[in-house]
Amino acid sequence: MPLFPEDVAAWSVGRLEGLVREARTLPPRSFEEHLLADPRQGARRLGERVAGLRRDRRRENARWRRFTQLERDWSKRVEGPVAGVDEAGMGPLAGPIVAAAAMLPPELRLLPLDDSKKLKPEEREELAGQLREKSDWAIGLAEVDEIAMLNPHHAGLLAMRRAVEGLSREPAALLVDARTVPEVAMPQEGLIKGDAKCACIAAASVLAKVHRDGLMEELGRRHPGYGFEKHRGYGTAEHLEALARLGPSPIHRVGYLPVAEAGGGTSALRELRAALSAAKDLGALEKVAGTDNAHKILRLAIHGNPRFEATLCNRIK
Repeated sequence: MPLFPEDVAAWSVGRLEGLVREARTLPPRSFEEHLLADPRQGARRLGERVAGLRRDRRRENARWRRFTQLERDWSKRVEGPVAGVDEAGMGPLAGPIVAAAAMLPPELRLLPLDDSKKLKPEEREELAGQLREKSDWAIGLAEVDEIAMLNPHHAGLLAMRRAVEGLSREPAALLVDARTVPEVAMPQEGLIKGDAKCACIAAASVLAKVHRDGLMEELGRRHPGYGFEKHRGYGTAEHLEALARLGPSPIHRVGYLPVAEAGGGTSALRELRAALSAAKDLGALEKVAGTDNAHKILRLAIHGNPRFEATLCNRIK
């Protein structure tokens, strides 16, 4: 027996509504036409609803074609799979930066997929589960000490490179949100707001965000009192109050100004920052650092504070 009957007149409107509500696929057009021709008002209304679902599906299919166009073009150009790359967690005061890389199979149609920032948490979780099951994906992290050493921008690039290197097969090209990944051999393109323009970047955005949220929930249990499981390390009023009350935790980014003001970093690092601030030329900077690799020490001392970095670099040029 077909899932959707041709003889809708023999079915009550309630049973027909139940069929539409519980169906996993869009009803056939013939079913819709029979409903619209039915003398019962309730059946005709149901037919109009089915017609609306069909219009919505056409719009979704058209959006998906646009959303996957760039990676299809790139895949044809390089004759191989294309991976999307994105990161989460550049701005928080605590926790790692998490990046993801994702290669979507050509036959995949994940119509709800979108920029992770536009999705509700439960929608991201559902999509992440499907992406883990149906795509080739990998996660890369940059830990707090690496953020301290490299600065957030370069630590984010490191996390992205690790995500790409973690894929089970090498992509032929990369599509990256807003930048390009250093030290990888394949061609790539950086797209401003790429997670809103390209499906594979959006997939990486969702995977990175969901993975980082899970990490911050676990870190919230390890370091109670800060509320990491709620704000994910971002500088909310609740987080700043806890930071002032408890002082920095081991997972706080000591170079970020609110953390530094709360006593972040070792006393030696704070003294180094002060000495670097007083340096008037490169020679004085090298003397303070005690090494000829002064620029590396400079980044360590002032990471996460671009205004201070710009001021100091201008002073010692």
